[in-house]
Amino acid sequence: MIFTYEKKIYGYECDIYGHMNNANYLQLLEAARSEALIGMDLPLSRLKEMGIQFFVYRVEMDYLKALDLEETATVKSVFFEVNRIKGRWHQEVFNAKGEKCLDAYLTIVHASEGAAKRLPQDVYELIASFADKHK
Repeated sequence: MIFTYEKKIYGYECDIYGHMNNANYLQLLEAARSEALIGMDLPLSRLKEMGIQFFVYRVEMDYLKALDLEETATVKSVFFEVNRIKGRWHQEVFNAKGEKCLDAYLTIVHASEGAAKRLPQDVYELIASFADKHK
């Protein structure tokens, strides 16, 4: 399933050239994944209550085109691979013209109390039901 998140780019997020600073893409991707988890009925607050943590283990990002000041960015997030210990996301960022600006792949490790731990079976099955196995 593809989750979509939109956000306007503000001055404090930009570099001296008026483009979104590279480091701020991480925050944009994090916000989009948080919204996707809400859409999966697994907001971070609920995961925290269950003692489940999702840690970003690896991020691969290809910067393709700049996002400009006051432009609305659209992030498409797909959870495409999951097992009980880790998962993988593919996230794409588009500008207002629909041009792809960033392509990112993230590996998430499931944890509890700061250490890697298998997801409970029911949580795993819920997350797996949203995975796009064709990615």
